[in-house]
Amino acid sequence: MDPTTSGRFRVHDRRQRPDIDDGADGTDAADAAATPNDGADVTGADDTEEFVLVELADGQIDPTESDAEDRFDPLYATAEGYEGDLADAVDALQPGFVVEATLVWTDGAARFREVEVVRETRFRFADRVEGMFEAAVDTWRQIRAEGEPVGSITTRSNDGDPNGALYLFADAPGSDTFEEVRTGRLPIEPLVARVNESRDDDDPREVFVLRPAEHEFVAVYVVFDPDGVLAQTVRDTYDLGPGLAAGLDASYPGGDGGDSVVSDTSNDSGDDDLDDLDDGDDLDDLDDGDDFDALDRL
Repeated sequence: MDPTTSGRFRVHDRRQRPDIDDGADGTDAADAAATPNDGADVTGADDTEEFVLVELADGQIDPTESDAEDRFDPLYATAEGYEGDLADAVDALQPGFVVEATLVWTDGAARFREVEVVRETRFRFADRVEGMFEAAVDTWRQIRAEGEPVGSITTRSNDGDPNGALYLFADAPGSDTFEEVRTGRLPIEPLVARVNESRDDDDPREVFVLRPAEHEFVAVYVVFDPDGVLAQTVRDTYDLGPGLAAGLDASYPGGDGGDSVVSDTSNDSGDDDLDDLDDGDDLDDLDDGDDFDALDRL
């Protein structure tokens, strides 16, 4: 009987399975599987797609435990070759979703035996973006002036209400922080958990991972309300899905609410226009205490 793993998992990404048999350059197979841009052939041996998953702990992780950091290590599950209702359920999975699932392992490869979505947080990734919003750029300049490689702030609407947690990571020459985040090697999960704890709820979020073309940092922006104006504005600005324009189209007769591209100079975002975001203090309660710090992996 094949072994199984049951639990709650974060769907981190869906990608083409890298070819980890190309070991001519001495690349470690496990590292090649987790970081497809580190020298391995990413064309995929059979064009099979897979999900990058992160298992979620039942409770808080004690950062003093020897295996605390390893608890966020990614694992991989085949995304194709299912049938019936299970095929529909797997097909519907999106990066960021939290699922209850059972994985069955055959010859070292995992497949879903059953899966159910329990929370529809979304992760959205955009590389080499143009027109990075000012709150991120200004905060990064302050962080670098202080000689720090990472930092975070709370962003606020023009009304002063907290609307997002913005984390900034150095992306120095020779590194690929964006890919580290996308592949789960630099975990997003502690950042989302910190937001949930500070807001005393477990609601869905919208998480944007953005690498600007003109700056050497990666932004992980945890937006509190995935249906709010701020999340819609970010989606519009960086062409990451339906945003404000889609909502406006849907409100008119004949509007279909489909995807829309709005230039990053658009000022149609109400109180949460990206260039008008107020920088809050350091994430209020988010940075208090001795919580596990994902930034250590840098």
